[in-house]
Amino acid sequence: MSAVAGTAPEATRTGALAIESLTVGYGGAPVLHDVSFGLRPGEIVALLGANGAGKTTLLRTLAGLVPAASGSIRLDGEDLALLRTEQRARRGVALVPDGRSVVAELTVDENLRLGALWRHRGVARERAVAGIYDMFEPLARRRQADGHQLSGGERQMLALGRALIAEPTVLALDEPSLGLAPLVVAQLMGTLRAAAESRGLTVLLAEQNVTSALSIADRGVVLDLGRVVADAAASDLATDSALRHAYLGF
Repeated sequence: MSAVAGTAPEATRTGALAIESLTVGYGGAPVLHDVSFGLRPGEIVALLGANGAGKTTLLRTLAGLVPAASGSIRLDGEDLALLRTEQRARRGVALVPDGRSVVAELTVDENLRLGALWRHRGVARERAVAGIYDMFEPLARRRQADGHQLSGGERQMLALGRALIAEPTVLALDEPSLGLAPLVVAQLMGTLRAAAESRGLTVLLAEQNVTSALSIADRGVVLDLGRVVADAAASDLATDSALRHAYLGF
C-alpha cells in the first residue's frame, strides 16, 4: 500500500533529527548563530539556557513557524526547509508551545479528537483517544469539561495528549513545567520519559526547570545568546557546577 499523500513512508520515520549550521533572525537581527546538534531516535535532549538564549526560536523554526536564514534541519535525512508547518506535522514533527495551548471553547474529548483528525479514523481514532485517557487519568475524569475549565496541569496534559495522539516521531516542547506544581511537573516528566521509551519518540525539551529536564534527558544542549556553548550527557551537565553557574543560573 502506498503512503498517505503528504506523509513519509512509515519505514523511514525514525525520528533522527540533525540541525546543521542553523542561523535564524527577526528583522535582520540574528537570534540563533550557526547552531548544530543532532538527536538520535528515541532520545530526549534538554534544550537549556537563560531567557533570550534562543530556545523558543529554535523550536518554532523546527516546526516551520519561523524561517531559517541559513543552515538546515533534517528529519530522517530530509531537509524540512521547503516544507510548510502542516507538512512538517505530517512528517512527524509536533510542537507543544508554551502557554498550554488548547482550544478553550472545546471539551477535552473534542480537543483530543481534533488532534487525531488526520492521523486516525473510525475505530482507530477511538483506540487512540482511549490510549490518551489511559496515559492521563485526570483527563478521563474531565473529558466533557471545556478547555477553559481545566487547571493549569490539566491543560498541559491535554496539550501533550493532543500532540501525542497524532503519533509524532519528534516532539518539541517549550517550557511545559512553567507555573505548575512540583507533583504535576514530576508526572509530566515521567510521562515524557515513558513515551520516549515505549514509542521511540524523539524529544526536544526546552526548559527553565533545569533539574527536572536533566532528570529525564539523555543529553543536554545549552544555548547562550543564540550559540551552543555545551552539548553533553545530562548526567555530566547536572554535575558541572562551573557551567551551571555560568549559563543556567544555579
